[in-house]
Amino acid sequence: MEGVDYLSDERKKTQFDVEAMKVAWAGSREALQLSDRMAKLVANDPAFEKFTRPMMGRKELMKNTLRKAAHGWKLIVDLRLTEEEAKWLRLYIDEPAYTDLHWGMFVPAIEGQGTEEQKKKWLPLAQKMQIIGCYAQTELGHGSNVQGLETTATFDPRTDEFVIHSPTLTSSKWWPGGLGKVSTHAVVYARLIVGGEFHGVHGFIVQLRSLEDHSPLPGITVGDIGMKFGNGAYNTMDNGVLRFDHVRIPRDQMLMRVTQVTKEAKIVQSDVPRQLIYGTMVYVRQTIVADASKALSRAVCIATRYSAVRRQFGSRNGGPETQVIDYKTQQSRLFPLLASAYAFRFVGEWLKWLYMDVKQRLAANDFSTLPEAHACTAGLKSLTTTATADGIEECRKLCGGHGYLVSSGLPELFAVYIPACTYEGDNVVLLLQVARFLVKTVSELGYKKPVGTTAYMGRVATLMQNNCAVQTAEGWLNPGAIVEAFESRAARMAVRCGRQLAKFENPEEGFAELSADLVEAAVAHCQLIVVSKFVEKLQQDIPGKGVKQTLEVLCYVYALFLLHKHQGDFLATGYLTPKQASLANDQLRTLYSKVRPNAIALVDSFSYTDHYLGSILGCYDGNVYPKLYEAAWKDPLNDSDVVDGFHEYVQPILKQKVRTAKL
Repeated sequence: MEGVDYLSDERKKTQFDVEAMKVAWAGSREALQLSDRMAKLVANDPAFEKFTRPMMGRKELMKNTLRKAAHGWKLIVDLRLTEEEAKWLRLYIDEPAYTDLHWGMFVPAIEGQGTEEQKKKWLPLAQKMQIIGCYAQTELGHGSNVQGLETTATFDPRTDEFVIHSPTLTSSKWWPGGLGKVSTHAVVYARLIVGGEFHGVHGFIVQLRSLEDHSPLPGITVGDIGMKFGNGAYNTMDNGVLRFDHVRIPRDQMLMRVTQVTKEAKIVQSDVPRQLIYGTMVYVRQTIVADASKALSRAVCIATRYSAVRRQFGSRNGGPETQVIDYKTQQSRLFPLLASAYAFRFVGEWLKWLYMDVKQRLAANDFSTLPEAHACTAGLKSLTTTATADGIEECRKLCGGHGYLVSSGLPELFAVYIPACTYEGDNVVLLLQVARFLVKTVSELGYKKPVGTTAYMGRVATLMQNNCAVQTAEGWLNPGAIVEAFESRAARMAVRCGRQLAKFENPEEGFAELSADLVEAAVAHCQLIVVSKFVEKLQQDIPGKGVKQTLEVLCYVYALFLLHKHQGDFLATGYLTPKQASLANDQLRTLYSKVRPNAIALVDSFSYTDHYLGSILGCYDGNVYPKLYEAAWKDPLNDSDVVDGFHEYVQPILKQKVRTAKL
């Protein structure tokens, strides 16, 4: 059975150059080679075995993760891996660990908010991992409302120190990854109190544990918050609880790039605007969007391969049953998710460019694009993580009963991924931030030209008047028509919200009352960004036989699926007629038939190893059933024929003498 490719017939149907598509997905040939090299390095190293993880107890799980992180760090040092290579190595190890927060939040926070002196002192220690850091913002009582945080940092001018304190139970830091058992330091967000006055929430570098014996320092109570959703999943991470009892730190451990506190207890604002903190948020959120495409593409790869292997019903004259992937119901659920994975990949690529652009502008003290970049990344973080979490669960259902097995890889992937919907900003709260930005843009149209992702608002008069001109199903195969449809819907929904808000005497009261409508307007704007960036990607030179044409089909699938799903918006705003919406759906069905022969090759183009996928249902060779059968016998319950506890609890029931009741 080994060495046979059960999906070879599917791969023969491919209508494009798979190697060229791999490059298009990766972003460049160099990125593909680097990624593949790191994936194989992890897959071929027995130290990174992960299939027994869901069966481990919590302590064993944690120790196993610490071992893998240490082995990963040894490889990074011994092989002298670059920062980019190390990032890919950690991704393919595929296990939430304290290193995620150290590299993903602690280091960027110091880079973005520290002064030159602070960076010089702390970054070399962090980069050599001589200290291990986490990001302590969220509290037991507050998450998204950062201004509501209760931890205090009170300046004491007599000793030139800040006193960090947790005044209430709800001020306990709660959730930071890496905090529970591993981190030696944290960037702690607290209310700055100087001279008895509150001066906003700021970041402070606080040592938590001794660098000698790792015990908590005086005044610090710290531990793990307990088991989370799933088997292995995020339980490899020591999410923590932290309380301070008047802990003193030197004044220079407040991150002071934006705001300084002098020895004389004076607040000094630097020439760097406070919005600089958005720069770190833009960075973190663009990585979350990139991670969404990785997580969704993994789930889609598993579901697509299994849908081609699985056969149910439809047998004629004793012939084979129909492949599940050939059913239109399966295609209409699966192929939009496949298209979404590519759409999120390309919008993530664009976001990376946007972040680099913002970073360069910040260096030149140009903060003009920050509000738009902040709104854009907040909205796309919300949109992509919601769609990905829902998409992974849909992929599990698309795999039928076997998708419920941990060995399918989908329950663990879902459990690891879903926190993304609430960390770094609750998704609904983020959409309300986008809505505020949109309403403000609409209100300024008379005297301020909208830019970037809101530039379409500059044509709002035309977008409010013109209606869709599409007359046939084929008419929807026009990028201009599709983009205009999404622009008109977004503009009309934003303007309608603006007009309704204007009727309220108190704007905040209006915002609260209309919040559900505002969220829908924000979603429409964010979907427009993803569609338009996919269209822009297709205007670039994309080499390889059939690659661009195949991606065009996926772009139309993504856009027309959204149009069909949200047709109520398009009809209610008056841009589309019911007939045009129906034609869009007709075209969508035709597009599914075009995706079908390329489906397996499109998921092969993600270039994922079987180790990274972690799924028997999604293995490259499609040899599903023997592997499922074999895996079942590896479960510890099958170590013996008679289960532990049988003689004690089951046998007495079997041996009981049942007396018949007498009346």
